[in-house]
Amino acid sequence: MARTPVQGLVGAGFLAGLLAADHFASFHEQLALGALTWAVLALSLRLLCSTTIQRAQLIGVVCYATIGEVTGSILWGVYRYRLHNLPLFVPPAHGIVYLTGLSFATALRRHARALAAVAAAAAATWGLLGLTVLPRRDVAGAVGVPLLLVFLWRSRNRAVYASVFLVVAALELYGTALGTWRWAPTLPGLGIPDGNPPSGVASGYVWFDVMALLSAPFILRALRTRSAAARTLPRSTPA
Repeated sequence: MARTPVQGLVGAGFLAGLLAADHFASFHEQLALGALTWAVLALSLRLLCSTTIQRAQLIGVVCYATIGEVTGSILWGVYRYRLHNLPLFVPPAHGIVYLTGLSFATALRRHARALAAVAAAAAATWGLLGLTVLPRRDVAGAVGVPLLLVFLWRSRNRAVYASVFLVVAALELYGTALGTWRWAPTLPGLGIPDGNPPSGVASGYVWFDVMALLSAPFILRALRTRSAAARTLPRSTPA
C-alpha cells in the first residue's frame, strides 16, 4: 500500500492521544492501553507492510527497542516511566513510531535531502542549546547527536532516519512535558549531565531502525534455510 502524509499524521495523532490517555491512567487502565496499542500495531502490520522483509523490519524495530527500553529504564535507570514500570504500550508504540516516520519519509521522498537537512539542523541546534542555554545541562544528549548526523549524512535511508528523528523529538518533548516519563539529571553510575529529554535521544531510535534494517534480510534467509532443510528431511516410515 502506498504511504501518504495522512497515514503519518494518523500515526502521530494516535501516539499523542496514547500519551495523553496514559497521563490519567491507573495501572489496569494502562494495561488496556497496551492491549489497544498492540492491536493497532497488528492492524498496521497487516495493512501497511506488504512484503515479508517489511514485516521483518518492523518486528526487528520492536525487538531491538524493547531491549533498549529494558536496559535503559528498568536496569540502568537513565529514565523512568510514571508508574516506575515498562508500560505494555511502549514496545508496540516503537513500531508505530517507525511506521509513522516511514510514512512521512515515503510521502516526502522527492524532498529527502531537504528533510535530512532539517533534521540535522534541528538535532545540532538542540545539542548546542543543551550545552549552553537550556536549564539542564545536556552533555549525554550532545554525545548522541554526532552519531545521528552521520546517519543523516551517509545513509541511503537518511529520509527514514530524519522522519523518525522529527517524530521522536516531538514525542519526547510532549511525553516529558506530560510526565509520562522523566530522564535522570545525570547518567547513573557515570555522573554525566543529561537533559529532560536529552538532545541525542533520537539517535537511539535511529540505531534501533538501523539494526532492524540490517538484520532483517539475514533473519529471513536463516528462516528460509531452516524451512527448506526441514522440508528435505526424510520422513520416517512406520515399521
